[in-house]
Amino acid sequence: MTATLTDVARRAGVSVATASRAFGEPDRLAVATRERVLRAASDLGYATPQAATTTRTIGVIVPDVANPVYATLLKAIEGQAWHGRHRIVLFDADEDLRREREQIERARKLDGMLLCSPRLPDEDVLALVGETPYVVINRLLEGAPCVLMDAEHGPRQAVEHLAALGHRHIAYAAGPLGSWADSRRSDTVARACESFGIRLTRLSHHAASIQGGRAAAAPAAASGATAVIAYNDLVALGVEAGMSDLGRSCPDDISIVGIDDIEMAGAVTPGLTTVRMPIGRSGALAVDLLLQTMAGTPPEEAVVLNSQLIVRGSTAAPAA
Repeated sequence: MTATLTDVARRAGVSVATASRAFGEPDRLAVATRERVLRAASDLGYATPQAATTTRTIGVIVPDVANPVYATLLKAIEGQAWHGRHRIVLFDADEDLRREREQIERARKLDGMLLCSPRLPDEDVLALVGETPYVVINRLLEGAPCVLMDAEHGPRQAVEHLAALGHRHIAYAAGPLGSWADSRRSDTVARACESFGIRLTRLSHHAASIQGGRAAAAPAAASGATAVIAYNDLVALGVEAGMSDLGRSCPDDISIVGIDDIEMAGAVTPGLTTVRMPIGRSGALAVDLLLQTMAGTPPEEAVVLNSQLIVRGSTAAPAA
């Protein structure tokens, strides 16, 4: 049987993500770790994705190509696919379930597909992909090869950070209805708030955009919460803009936390406190796992990449 990336990781005693990095981003690993992975690959006769001689055409379906998260993801996918000179075909669902359905039907005619945060129900996705090899990014789909960005550690750190500052009432600004990531982030925030004795107000679902955040600002202000954790950075920036329209400043009157750590998060004033998600790594690893799946050896379980809180100027102790 042909050795897989999972076999190499097991032989080297590292995670699948670390094994993938040894081939795609070797400079980011300790020399000893990289050499251990490469030695395991050599012992097992593992053929890296870069060594593949057959050019593949891969469909990539994203909910909204205008969202910088998916731009970062696409760049990583394209970069990793370029090693094997594989072609990428982009499909933008524009947060429309009917459009997503049609695009999966079109993409399944290609050699393989990457489904980035699909919004359709599980059974619909599984029925639509048919026999085409695929990998799901940022959503757990039972029985499917998945690359997940951790929705536990980083969001819990965010609540812990706000609790340490003295906040006792937090609002969660939800993202699109049907988003798997939103439901997991929301649940994590709720559990963390309960454990720290913090009151939580869940706001209505809004678009994963700055405008969606603006729409959530007034309900957040009316709730009396002293801090807001948003579904993503764009929503967080929109909440901040909406609060400014209401005459409230961040962080003096309201603390705001985002999720993703897009480039803009560190460029605004005040800098946005946010949960850094491994967006680029998810895209690169998904390409590796898709090529592995195409070879007939899909990964045995979902791969989870870690998240981490990045503290900037948008959070402070609540006003007296």
